[in-house]
Amino acid sequence: MKKVILLSVLMVFGLAFFPGCASLTGRTTGEYIDDASITTEVNAIIVKDPDARYLKIDVSSTNGNVVLAGFIHDKKAEERIVAKIR
Repeated sequence: MKKVILLSVLMVFGLAFFPGCASLTGRTTGEYIDDASITTEVNAIIVKDPDARYLKIDVSSTNGNVVLAGFIHDKKAEERIVAKIR
């Protein structure tokens, strides 16, 4: 009986501290996974584009907002890639 009570108390304290992990970064696990999948999709779009395939374009996503950093050959190609990503 004492083991059950002790285990229950430990579980309650463990669960009380678990949600605090999300507040360390200010993002939940779901938000992190969503941003990771957005970044992966954007990288796939860039790799498929013939003008950007071999260029170094860094992609980051936070709270669904995508930031692209890098160089591309011309303005038309940039506009086309950004339109695909939107």
